[in-house]
Amino acid sequence: MPAKKIVFLGSKPIGYECLAYLIAQKEALNLDITGIRTRSRKEFGEGHDLTELAGKNNIPVLSNLNDLPECAIIYSVQYHELLKPKHIQKAKELCVNLHMAPLPEYRGANQFSFAILDRKKEFGTTIHKIDTRIDHGDILFQKRFPIPDDCWVGELYELTFKASVYLFKETLADVVTGNYTPIPQESLVAKYGTSLHYRKEMADIKMIDMAWDKEKIDRHVRATAMPGFEPPYYLENGEKVYLTPDP
Repeated sequence: MPAKKIVFLGSKPIGYECLAYLIAQKEALNLDITGIRTRSRKEFGEGHDLTELAGKNNIPVLSNLNDLPECAIIYSVQYHELLKPKHIQKAKELCVNLHMAPLPEYRGANQFSFAILDRKKEFGTTIHKIDTRIDHGDILFQKRFPIPDDCWVGELYELTFKASVYLFKETLADVVTGNYTPIPQESLVAKYGTSLHYRKEMADIKMIDMAWDKEKIDRHVRATAMPGFEPPYYLENGEKVYLTPDP
């Protein structure tokens, strides 16, 4: 049987880990990785270069989405561009995304921060179909876990990272073979609620008003003090004073 063609779209450490596992499993699952599309993310440190990993394994690196070849599956993990219908249609069987948050609660960006701000007790990670809306397609697989008390954004990221790698590995064979039952997100909104957040919102939630009560200040600091990014701050005489206590 001919190998099933798959294209990988992704970035960040989670994208690197998933691509590495996909490469390791390509023979067992009879896959042909016909291309990847990525971008460099220096804020996460060295050692997660998807372009280098692709080069070592003779996988073509696509210069833009319009270069997507026809394939059976497109798999996205923390990819930065929205796919248009013409891109989604390149995948004849499935176009799928690993979203590092529970759906339908947290679509879009900065999901870890908003879960802390919302005082959520549970978080998770989701594999879902891609449609033309942001993180909106049917859910294929999901893993949920409790959020520790007084959790910091970096801690929640690490917990979600581990759960996401586990979910990717655990379900890869089922994604490839079509062994899943799609669940429309709309059927879960009444139970879990839903929201959509954008990267630009971080600028607002990082700015602390020192007149807030202590609990609210603490929650905003825990939600936004992420290593590698601008810390939360308050303004004093028009100047930023950063708040960077150790968790």
